[in-house]
Amino acid sequence: MCGGCVGTEYPERGTTCLEGGSFLLNFVGCAQCGRRDFVLVSNRAEGLHGGEEIVTYDHLCKNCHHLIARHEYTFSVVDDYQEYTMLCLLCGRAEDSISILPDDPRQMTPLF
Repeated sequence: MCGGCVGTEYPERGTTCLEGGSFLLNFVGCAQCGRRDFVLVSNRAEGLHGGEEIVTYDHLCKNCHHLIARHEYTFSVVDDYQEYTMLCLLCGRAEDSISILPDDPRQMTPLF
């Protein structure tokens, strides 16, 4: 992975977890060939590991196929919540948790 290709390494992305694609605003250009073009997604793999869905892939320079970053996205269901995480030098790090119930108990206000 190449810190010279990105503006900020592992930027904080809040709850934005990407299962695919690239965060192009953080791509400053390829450190190997010097060009700033689209980023290819390569070596995509999906699988289940211990009840967790894991998606991994590589971000490559479109011109010289230099490895910019490795992307990892995970999804799991814990209790009554869908849990999402993302970790990538280019796209950043993020976590999200969404209730699978019609009304999220964390968002409920007490009646008294």
